[in-house]
Amino acid sequence: MNYQQRLDYLVNAIQKLSMVRDFETLAALVRHAARELTGADGATFVLRDGDQCHYRDEDAIGPLWKGQRFPMSACISGWVMLHREPVAIEDIYADARIPQDAYRSTFVRSLVMVPIRTLDPIGAIGNYWAGRHRSSPEEIYLLRALADSTSVAIENVRMFEDLEPRVLGDGTRVA
Repeated sequence: MNYQQRLDYLVNAIQKLSMVRDFETLAALVRHAARELTGADGATFVLRDGDQCHYRDEDAIGPLWKGQRFPMSACISGWVMLHREPVAIEDIYADARIPQDAYRSTFVRSLVMVPIRTLDPIGAIGNYWAGRHRSSPEEIYLLRALADSTSVAIENVRMFEDLEPRVLGDGTRVA
């Protein structure tokens, strides 16, 4: 996809995010959009859970860390949340922030990770490549835009889940 096509894809993904009402659909949409926007070999959707990173979902050519939790201080998704900035790593084996043992059994050689909501991160989106890949400023920009939109969608899902079980005084369900 050229840059204009990727922007169009992003706008479509953002529109879909605005209608999401549950975390499973949100996670699937985000991981798929992240991968499509960059042509990555894999993408993860990570949520902050206290002092841990919960790898909630993934879309990849091989298994990564779906369902696992890691201390914020022990993974790159935690690093981007703690530092409130994206990171692009062309060679994961040459970067001290990468826990080598966690990556050795995976296909990952390069990555870009962006925080979801820069001001007060609530998660991260990670993209991975099987070969060496230098992420372009455009790829990072697209992922940051997706992450910012994802933060709004997460808050909408939380609000929707909070309101769903409530019932109005006349017995009408709020939904």
